Amino acid sequence: MNRLSLIRYTSAVALGLSTLWSAAVCAAEDAGAFDKIQQIRAGDLNIGYVDIGPRDGQPVILLHGWPYDIQSYAQVAPALAQKGYRVIVPYLRGYGTTRFLSASTPRNGQPSAMAADIVHLMDALNIRQADLAGFDWGARTADIVAALWPQRVKSLVSVSGYLISSQQIGEKPLPPQAELSWWYQFYFCHPAWGGRLPAKHHDFAKFIWHQASPQWQFSDATFAKTARALDNPDHVAITISNYRWRLGLEKGEAKYAGYEQRLAALSPITVPTITLEGANNGAPHPAPASYRAKFTGKYEHRDLPGAVGHNRRRRIRRRLCRRWWTPIVCNPRLAGGATLRYRQHGLCL
Repeated sequence: MNRLSLIRYTSAVALGLSTLWSAAVCAAEDAGAFDKIQQIRAGDLNIGYVDIGPRDGQPVILLHGWPYDIQSYAQVAPALAQKGYRVIVPYLRGYGTTRFLSASTPRNGQPSAMAADIVHLMDALNIRQADLAGFDWGARTADIVAALWPQRVKSLVSVSGYLISSQQIGEKPLPPQAELSWWYQFYFCHPAWGGRLPAKHHDFAKFIWHQASPQWQFSDATFAKTARALDNPDHVAITISNYRWRLGLEKGEAKYAGYEQRLAALSPITVPTITLEGANNGAPHPAPASYRAKFTGKYEHRDLPGAVGHNRRRRIRRRLCRRWWTPIVCNPRLAGGATLRYRQHGLCL
């Protein structure tokens, strides 16, 4: 391995194994800095985002999932910032303080649109290249950026691996048990049932949290922090659009057609990547062996044992940062030898 490859690989290992996903790790208690939301015009959006750490640090962009928000990273973002990274955590379209610039712009939730949002954000912030990481919708978005714009991605951390798909794949029937796990997708696509979501979207999100991470005993206060982000005026429209698009019930916007055509070929991801999976993930997710061949660059997979669910949030032990994270930064060969114990966490595709 040459020096450049080693540097890039070290970055991927450090980022992936130090964050252990969806929001959690290392426990730096600096929520005050994390809650300072900034706004910037980028593409079709005015994006709300957190930006902490040194401005000359290596940029890391952390992408949340559905129905979650930037609070998923309220502990890991400050921890990474303390290690010298510049950490950027944006609200995706339809969440938090992110707003469309024009009332006439379609409230489009198709995956390539969300990926383009992140590239526009990087352009607006004058970031040429960043480490990208995410879970759920955030992982899919990060995967797409890495596939379509590999020159913009230094390394990738993706929970549940290769999540790029197409409308053609969405049209194919699954085995009954697999179809059952996607019940909410079909719920959103029903013309009558989907219309019920606005009145109950908080209750719906809380139910999904329990289903996706069965052993995550989150508090009402924890949920309330994220629930505010789900009150975005476009949240319901983006949610329904995303799932309808996947099943071929929406065409999407013409300006993204070229991207979707390339993604439909299920192109490999070439950047250095770590994929993660929780042993107690209650959300639909592919088996790691099914997507291994999709990552053709330097690659590692990590299974997170015990009660780690879909949203690996906050309560991983602090000693992970003190005793394990720092050595990984310095020596990626240590990654395979660490023995960890996890408590309950949680994540939805």
